[in-house]
Amino acid sequence: METRRLGRLEHHSSVIVFGAAALGSVDQATADDAVTRALDAGVNHLDVAADYGDAELRLGALMADVRDRVFLATKTGLRDRDAAWRQINDSLERLQTDRVDLLQLHAVGDFDELDRATGPGSALEAAVRAQDEGLVGAVGITGHGYRAAATHLEALRRHPFATVLTPLNAVLWRDPTFRDDWAALVAEVERQDVGLLTIKTAARRNWPDVPGGAELGDQQFGTWYEPLSDTEQIRAAVSWVLAQHGPTGLASPGDVRLLPAVLAAEADRMPLEDAERVLDAVDGYASPFLAMPAGL
Repeated sequence: METRRLGRLEHHSSVIVFGAAALGSVDQATADDAVTRALDAGVNHLDVAADYGDAELRLGALMADVRDRVFLATKTGLRDRDAAWRQINDSLERLQTDRVDLLQLHAVGDFDELDRATGPGSALEAAVRAQDEGLVGAVGITGHGYRAAATHLEALRRHPFATVLTPLNAVLWRDPTFRDDWAALVAEVERQDVGLLTIKTAARRNWPDVPGGAELGDQQFGTWYEPLSDTEQIRAAVSWVLAQHGPTGLASPGDVRLLPAVLAAEADRMPLEDAERVLDAVDGYASPFLAMPAGL
């Protein structure tokens, strides 16, 4: 698998990052199989979060065997300094490690959340303390929504985050404001030598039966959005993102059943023009941020 330099951290991350949200509600045997499949394909970067159900526990059970082979990232979604500090330490316990390579401020997708996450007494202070004490190697930021790129640009003006995890896919690219925000973010990422990772590669649309603000039900996949599930469409989506200027890589979607197609897509990428043609023909292809469910 191709690797790319993760900004000034100098780690050469696999272009497919294992999105461990997919482990949040699976049993240990399923988690073991998914992680083994990813590592065997060349994945060397695992991305998890305290908010991902049992995902940290599932990775923790494997950590003794894989820790020296992977770049390990987790996240805190809390905003208060003391609560975030406790959560960071709880994450280390669940992951059965004394240190993670990256701790990210989670789900910071607009300026209000950025103020809460980075102001006085905020989670950022807990993250910096954890870095100073050697519990985390670096501090990053994540988020989704239309304003994520603009928000993350402002975040980089406030603090020298080492990484950014932000949405990118072909349907979002059709929005001129999104493209402008993305271009500005890429320029600042390059100026500061920040690692830029992407999410929502395989998103197709919101679940048609889940109105905005409603709770998710018993959908076919464990993602909060309806993903692409056709293998050729996934191949096109992965090919499209990895052909763009800026990203170090992309996080695999939050359902282990989609992982084989994502790994296969990376190994057999199509030209950008072919990827755009395939994605243009996807029925119902739309932003996943039009009618987001409750709790996001």
